[in-house]
Amino acid sequence: MHIERTNKLFEIHIEELSSWGKRPHKHNFFEIVYVEKGSGYQCINNHEFEYHKGNIFLLPPLDCHSFKIEEESLFYFIRFTDHYFLKNDGLTSYKDWFDKIAYILANYNKVPGDIVPTERERKFIIDNIKSIYQEYLSADSYSDSIIAGSIASILNVLARSIEKRYVDQANEIDNRFGEILRYINTNIFNSENLRVPKLAEKFGISKSYFSEYFKKQAGISLADYIIKSKLKIVETKALHTDLSLKEIAYQLNFTDSSHLARSFKKVYGMTVKQFKSTSGQVCCV
Repeated sequence: MHIERTNKLFEIHIEELSSWGKRPHKHNFFEIVYVEKGSGYQCINNHEFEYHKGNIFLLPPLDCHSFKIEEESLFYFIRFTDHYFLKNDGLTSYKDWFDKIAYILANYNKVPGDIVPTERERKFIIDNIKSIYQEYLSADSYSDSIIAGSIASILNVLARSIEKRYVDQANEIDNRFGEILRYINTNIFNSENLRVPKLAEKFGISKSYFSEYFKKQAGISLADYIIKSKLKIVETKALHTDLSLKEIAYQLNFTDSSHLARSFKKVYGMTVKQFKSTSGQVCCV
């Protein structure tokens, strides 16, 4: 299947459509879709989600998507490429931005569909999208900085929305558990903060009981949860960066690349290389 590629750092465009004439496709950009008007269904990796005016969707890289349009629709498509997050201009910490993206994608599968929880946040994102579009068209000496700030704002709101939803779901089980998951995911690059004594002290749970408590709430052990959370980020970094397995292992505090490779194969039943070659093969029709 053809995958779109671009050397541009960023692009945005508007399309008004009464039918989706394009073939279903995969892309190697991160994409945000805002529905200015219309209704129908969005298909992502063979799963359909109803859409209406005002909906905002995040499309991770290599996901396959198409639209079934029932009412004429106006879409804003914002695509920001791997190049955008991996460039180094000496002004912005793009590595931090990419780690934010990795965090979003690691948890996005838990909250499919529209992910904006409040009308205030929805209006904020829509206003920023429209501002980005105007700056993209004017393209003066200030535009890049304004666009960068707007994208950062959108990503932070989306990350917070995704986090809040799965934290709230966990808090329905126990009012501390969601905060524990939030803490683990935001400290996933810092192994010292994820040790049982540290977690037990922070959340007021006995050290001798914490592991049992966590497994009771999560259904898996703390160690397995941490490994699986790390491996979701490994997926993103393996697919969308040029980092070696050794470099990824170092960032995520695996003992070495062999430890990472063994852990990945144990959970996924395949090597990282096999995962990269087979990722995203299921597509919408």
